[in-house]
Amino acid sequence: MLVEFGKRLKSLRQAKGLKQIDMAGIMGITDRHYQRFEYGKVNVPATTLNFFADFFGVTTDYLLGREERQNTTQQKS
Repeated sequence: MLVEFGKRLKSLRQAKGLKQIDMAGIMGITDRHYQRFEYGKVNVPATTLNFFADFFGVTTDYLLGREERQNTTQQKS
């Protein structure tokens, strides 16, 4: 799951034209720590997962590889 998360995170970052060091600066962490997220080397805290989902406009399930669609739409009954 962490490897898939890392791949998706990298793809979303690149789509925004950002470098790893840019993301680290936005998050207030070292670039090495951010790299560990993309390389699937560390577990992602829930607050960080939510930050990524909000920042990139995707669902947490997409980031975790549990959903193929980046966004889900809720239908009202």
